[in-house]
Amino acid sequence: MSRGFAVREAVGPADREACFGVRKEVFVVEQGVPAEIEYDVHDADAVHLLAVGPEGPLGTARLLTGLLPDPASGSLGRLAVTRSARGLGVGAALVGAVEAAARARGLTSVDLHAQTHALGFYERLGYEAYGPEFPDAGIPHRSMRRVL
Repeated sequence: MSRGFAVREAVGPADREACFGVRKEVFVVEQGVPAEIEYDVHDADAVHLLAVGPEGPLGTARLLTGLLPDPASGSLGRLAVTRSARGLGVGAALVGAVEAAARARGLTSVDLHAQTHALGFYERLGYEAYGPEFPDAGIPHRSMRRVL
């Protein structure tokens, strides 16, 4: 337990539903991302991380492997923190948990597609932007990478 919440790999249907619930709240409801593109075929094979506090789920993220040209690189995605938990360190803890899961699987770097408003957050955690800005679900993004 850290700062009043814990982060763990999601196991079982209840944890997975908690992860999907946070994603729905943040991406579908708050940001207007269509549900049919928020959930995808990669969810079945992803390592899902869940942040939980006394009041329930606070945030989630996922790690994908085997999708990037570099097989030693994982992909961090679907990082979402509930409005009530923002500013508590949940996002940074989730990124750290994704990186730990990547290391445990022998990966040497993590890539992600960051919404441009979040570039500073990821830069503070050691990620570097590369490539041009691009739209994803109608939201401007940049690719970022961190060597572990």
